[in-house]
Amino acid sequence: VQLVESGGGLVQAGGSLRLSCAASGDTFGGYDVGWFRQAPGKDRDFVATISRSGSRTYYANSVKGRFTISRDNAKNTAYLQINSLKPEDTTIYYCAASRTPIPPNEPGAYDYWGQGTQVTVSS
Repeated sequence: VQLVESGGGLVQAGGSLRLSCAASGDTFGGYDVGWFRQAPGKDRDFVATISRSGSRTYYANSVKGRFTISRDNAKNTAYLQINSLKPEDTTIYYCAASRTPIPPNEPGAYDYWGQGTQVTVSS
């Protein structure tokens, strides 16, 4: 499956963004989807994951309450809604897919990755 992220950009602190992850090449509903973020020179950090049907979600503690992961299998797209953006949210955000991500918060559990989308939050 191929993944393409979009929706990043420059936003002021306190603002919101909705990132999209468009999938192609295989049945999107057969994959769990995760969102990660990675600053230059740092490890890729887990943000959130959603099950194939969308019935189960799991978030990093650091983003609970501000980030919401969702998906629309009919549109082959997953989303990450980010509210109350902070300057420390500035980084590249990646979506990833796996049929069985175990554990779901580890980058190595995902088989397919997008190219990333840059989010920049100004103070």
